[in-house]
Amino acid sequence: MDMRKPLIVANWKLNNTIPEALKFAAVITADLKAAGSVDVVIAAPFTCLYSLSVALAETDFQLGAQNIFWEDSGAFTGEISGPMLKDVGCNYVIIGHSERRQLFGETNQNVHLKIQAALKHGLIPIVCVGETLEEREANRTWEVVETQLREGFGSIDPGETEGFAIAYEPVWAIGTGRTATPEQAEEVHELIRKHLDTAYGGDAREKTRILYGGSVKPSNSRELLAKPNIDGALVGGASLNTAHFAAIVRSAH
Repeated sequence: MDMRKPLIVANWKLNNTIPEALKFAAVITADLKAAGSVDVVIAAPFTCLYSLSVALAETDFQLGAQNIFWEDSGAFTGEISGPMLKDVGCNYVIIGHSERRQLFGETNQNVHLKIQAALKHGLIPIVCVGETLEEREANRTWEVVETQLREGFGSIDPGETEGFAIAYEPVWAIGTGRTATPEQAEEVHELIRKHLDTAYGGDAREKTRILYGGSVKPSNSRELLAKPNIDGALVGGASLNTAHFAAIVRSAH
């Protein structure tokens, strides 16, 4: 894997049945032929993962999960473990998405345990950070993001894991149609990269991919991805449309 090779992630959230997922996979792989110079990940609902792993087996596309639990097994009704995700063919897992934090009470400590679980089982974490509108208007963006990074990672050095990704997703821009300007996004991405250098040194600054997430669509993806510290995108609603998602992937070349 090239250092900081662009990474585009489709986060389907709570969408798509197995037939719908397989139709999407057939269309997108035919459209893009090969991902080429971009790593493309489809983070699908758990029910679709195995079927997609079979459908994508002979392609460059990779499979991701939207969540993970920190224990391998046990009395944890409704949870899913690292070994289970590896068993169905996942390579990546989204951790700490703002919807998990806001709707399900995930904390930075939970995120830390989940990153540890992912790394233990050879899954590449995509760790989400970002501020609410109230926090941005109070000029607390970096305070919030830095705390999420520091408490979420702890002593875990992202530079030691090939492909490790951080997704900056301003909560006020998720599903709202509002998007951080390329300049706003780049500012936070640059601060995240400086934090990696200060906190971990070594290769962390250059090896860790920092993605932008928050109403990414074909009309803004090229301008966002042109910024030097934006290494890819975590795509929500636009990833449910094959034409829109393919256009975003192409804009990363």
